[in-house]
Amino acid sequence: MINWNEIESAEPTPALLAEVSAALRSADPEIRDGLAYEQLCRWVPRLAAPELSALGDEMAGRLADPEIQARTFAPLVLAEVVDAGAYRPAWRDAFARWYPAETDLRGWDERLGWLHAVAHGADLLAAFGRSPLVADPASLLELAAARLLAPTGHVLDAMEDDRLGRAVAVVLTRPELTERQALAWLDPIAATGRRRPGVVPATVSNTLRTLRVVYLLADRGVRPVPGAEPVTLRHAAALRGRLAEVLAVNTSYYLG
Repeated sequence: MINWNEIESAEPTPALLAEVSAALRSADPEIRDGLAYEQLCRWVPRLAAPELSALGDEMAGRLADPEIQARTFAPLVLAEVVDAGAYRPAWRDAFARWYPAETDLRGWDERLGWLHAVAHGADLLAAFGRSPLVADPASLLELAAARLLAPTGHVLDAMEDDRLGRAVAVVLTRPELTERQALAWLDPIAATGRRRPGVVPATVSNTLRTLRVVYLLADRGVRPVPGAEPVTLRHAAALRGRLAEVLAVNTSYYLG
């Protein structure tokens, strides 16, 4: 049994790490979010490479967990692992299977607390984008577009669009991106065409708001981590032009 009053200063032994990691699946938000997640964040920088890899494997596997809160907190810890310098291609593969396919997009649940699949997934997307170990950043942009275009009736209501827009902008700082790669992820979004009159579909609303964030950061730069100096996005002028074209498809009344 974990003694949460004493664990903050405890060493991350394999047995204790396993207990805290298991608690990250808890349906109790105080245990999952306020205790287990916070403790894992404290421990990750102190873990040796084999322990980081094992924890990353566990979190990647948890993206297929039947419990929504287990799926959506795994990316947060996996992002910490990647930021600590560990990476396996299988982690990105697991993320690519889960992120566009997740259908439970609730931000807050009265019983479970924060779920935040889109936002937490965006944090992992940003971590992959920051890591020099992760090749092919263009595929991360394509993954973001797939998340935006995935069918849903849920309008993002807890600033998830801001988190995803920022993650896309972080990926767009990667120096190896060609101009074509920096723009091509927008093509499938543009191909959805002008919406019909009537209620704006959730996917359109979510996408437009996310792209506006990307446009803002393409203009002002993005802080890859809190407190850092803003970094200019690659091919920012061309990106702003293409974003304006795509936004104009559904907002022609104020965009030319």
